[in-house]
Amino acid sequence: MPACTDCGHWLPTTSGLNKHIANSPTCRQKWQDRLKNFSINVFDLGGGFAAPVEEDIDCEDEEILHDGEHNDGPNFSFNFNFDDALDSPPHSRPVEANEDHEHINVQHPNPRSVQIEEVTDDPGPFRHATARWVEEYADEMLAGAPCELNGKSVWGPFDDEEEWDLARWLIQNVGQNKTDEFLKLPIIRNRANLSYPNKHTFLQKIDALPTKGPEWHCDLIKVAGDILAPDSEMSSAELELWRRDPVDCIRELMGNPTFREMMAYAPEHAFEDAEGQSRIYNEMWSGDWWWNMQGKLPKGATIAPVILASDKTSLSQFQGDKAAWPVYLTIRNIEKATRRRPRMHGAILLGYLPATKLDCFSKATRSVAGYRLFHECMRRLLQPLVAAGKHGVEMVCADGRVRRVHPILAAYVADHPEQCLVTCTKESFCPKCRVHRDSRGEPLASLLRDEARTMTMLEHKRTGRRVAAYTREGLRPVYRPFWADLPYSDIFAAITPNILHQLHKGMFHDHLLKWCTEIAGENEIDARYRTMSNYPGLRHFSQGISLHREMQRVFMGVLAGAVQPTVIHAARAVIDFIYYAQFHAHTSQSLDALESALREFHDHKHIFVDLGVRNDFNIPKLHAMAHYVASIQSRGSADGFNTEFPERLHIDFAKNAYRATNKKDYVAQMTKWLARQEAVDQFVAYLDWRLERKVDDVEVASDGDDEGGKGDAPLSHVLAARPPFRALTVDAIAQTFGAVNFLAALSQYLVSHWDQFEAYRRLSIPYPHSRPVHMLKSMDRIRAVPYIPPSGRSAGSPGRFDMVLVQTDWEHQCAHSGYCVGSTPVIDLQVAQVRLIFDLPMHLRTVGQPFHLALLHAVSRSYAGQAPRTEVIPVSRITGSCHLIPKFGTHVDRTWRPDFIFDTCKTFYLNPWIDMYSFYKFRNA
Repeated sequence: MPACTDCGHWLPTTSGLNKHIANSPTCRQKWQDRLKNFSINVFDLGGGFAAPVEEDIDCEDEEILHDGEHNDGPNFSFNFNFDDALDSPPHSRPVEANEDHEHINVQHPNPRSVQIEEVTDDPGPFRHATARWVEEYADEMLAGAPCELNGKSVWGPFDDEEEWDLARWLIQNVGQNKTDEFLKLPIIRNRANLSYPNKHTFLQKIDALPTKGPEWHCDLIKVAGDILAPDSEMSSAELELWRRDPVDCIRELMGNPTFREMMAYAPEHAFEDAEGQSRIYNEMWSGDWWWNMQGKLPKGATIAPVILASDKTSLSQFQGDKAAWPVYLTIRNIEKATRRRPRMHGAILLGYLPATKLDCFSKATRSVAGYRLFHECMRRLLQPLVAAGKHGVEMVCADGRVRRVHPILAAYVADHPEQCLVTCTKESFCPKCRVHRDSRGEPLASLLRDEARTMTMLEHKRTGRRVAAYTREGLRPVYRPFWADLPYSDIFAAITPNILHQLHKGMFHDHLLKWCTEIAGENEIDARYRTMSNYPGLRHFSQGISLHREMQRVFMGVLAGAVQPTVIHAARAVIDFIYYAQFHAHTSQSLDALESALREFHDHKHIFVDLGVRNDFNIPKLHAMAHYVASIQSRGSADGFNTEFPERLHIDFAKNAYRATNKKDYVAQMTKWLARQEAVDQFVAYLDWRLERKVDDVEVASDGDDEGGKGDAPLSHVLAARPPFRALTVDAIAQTFGAVNFLAALSQYLVSHWDQFEAYRRLSIPYPHSRPVHMLKSMDRIRAVPYIPPSGRSAGSPGRFDMVLVQTDWEHQCAHSGYCVGSTPVIDLQVAQVRLIFDLPMHLRTVGQPFHLALLHAVSRSYAGQAPRTEVIPVSRITGSCHLIPKFGTHVDRTWRPDFIFDTCKTFYLNPWIDMYSFYKFRNA
């Protein structure tokens, strides 16, 4: 039987004890006094011990309260216009810790500094700009102007370069115990003569590197719940917040000399034309936010647009519930191509939030406690940015000059649940605007959320007032959001597009794919994916539908003939939107195309309701697409804010760090391991800068051929240095490569049936430089690989003869049979299949005549006798690869196989969605 620890009164149930404490002034006051020592406690969750969270009321109840009836709560006056109050600024004074309605302990945390020690359809064409005009910010404002200019061994604590290289390899690849074993090997101890004979001296030298990152600190956050412990005391928990000073992190990024040529310190407006009619949006400094923010700061101020990203991730793979909640920080002064490369270290781990279940709270209060705990931790984490953003901090920048830097929160990268957590909104509402949750599926213009208005509503809610807009706009009872005190910030505008979760995983996989599969039938869609023609880098869906976003690349060809034309229009609009959203640089025309694609989907979406696969379109990810254009205009292209980047950082900053621990008190060990890894990485960057070493970032060939640039134009068409197929006879070519008309096509060169040829597996063509799109692979690879039969334990491999676009003229197209692309925007190209890439024998070569040749088959089912029409051309006429999708009709022919699809199918679609470059090329033609 529980008893009150203050008065000794015995109660029959825990609920009775809760009521006793809530109704007894003396016992209640004593409970409150004890709760002042906790950062998060039950009084934060509703104003009383174990009091459940007050349910939101609907608008009709609000009108009754405005009339002064049925109000059992505090007697507040509502004789004023609430809409006027929402437009007024909130109280300028922050809520203090000792106020009656908010008991959050804001006393200075007990720091626990880390000590390193031994223990991981086409919306309209737009042209590609060949020139770029820039409008710079006014000189008299001195945006980004510098203030002034700014005896040990270069190898730091190590004796020489070889000793440093070994230390670097050990710390990055070998665990501590194995490192100790390695250093104690007789051959290492007796011959290497290292200055670190064991792991202790080795780690001391690593810790002595002069490139240490910002220090780690641990705040202990005490949380009091509403569940009584067996001793009748409140259940509580001590949580650890591991953090680093964000100003120090920004100082490290701003001053990294590796970024010297990759930094911007002032905003600009870029245009495609000299008249300034067509804007270019790519980096954040080309958007409107930075330009407008610069005018709010003093002359000579340099803005550091801060980007935060957070995402809880699991650490244990097969068992256990270990998790981490890292928060990452980067700045948009660094160009996005550099920030996206983890090896460049353009992002810093700012801290680890407590990843706890809050078992000391009941189910009724646990979720709200979690919201407030998140904001309390983030408020502590970002507290140094308040003064730094207002007054600026002098920092040495990457160019060696000193600037007064104002770090301002510009963007927060997160998935939808975490976006709602950050903005204090419910997940069934938009975190950016005030659209009604039942109207999110319609293309309606809605008012954007406003920080001042939101803080006013939260303050009124905290003081007990009943606010209709609070419920109508889906707010959470978090009365001290971390962003409330951050200067010049707008958390709602800072929520950026999320291509991965909103488009790839959201609109396409979770919705569009499921709708179309239900319409066409899962078996039919599966069969079409299994029969899909091959393309370099395209995943073969041997099992049909899968959880892979590469399905987008052939989705339209899969749907053709299987669904109604209106479904095709709606699906094409979504796919086009996804591709346009991924552009690395936008123009006014491409943004119009983006909006047009969304409008087209809304014009045709009714088909899904008509067919019974959808009742409504109140989908958060669909509504989020309406904010893409405004976000791009404000903060640059959406690819700079994709959540793929922080998810990639989880590997280095969470999962690898966790594996390096002994799984006990693992967060502390993770910070120690990461501190050493960062010191080594930064020392490498320092040496590259000091010794003027160029960072090698050349793409490595993905297969065994050694590309030596042996083509007619080394920067245009690349072949292997040595042909892998040597001494091929004409008969061998006809049998192995299926080139039955090879001899006839080569008759203008060939004088002997017994000549021998050298052939290549692959031709590589660099992708042309394009501002809007960026290919992950720099080379377009075209294969001509024959079938290899099974042998022994080898399963063999199918033949790969890729489709290409070949340069031709209109007369040449009309004079020769073949599949002409005259009906497409690219009227000077022809589609053909490469059957053989080969060299002429030496005795057949003539001066000025190309000798790197390709044998092509026409794609149309036009035959000369019993064989397809063929032609031999120089490889320089090949402009690149292309992908053809079989025209399946209403039902796929179940006898078709992907390896022989070009021999069995009669008609094909040219696929513009196979990659970003093809999409841009055909949409821009």
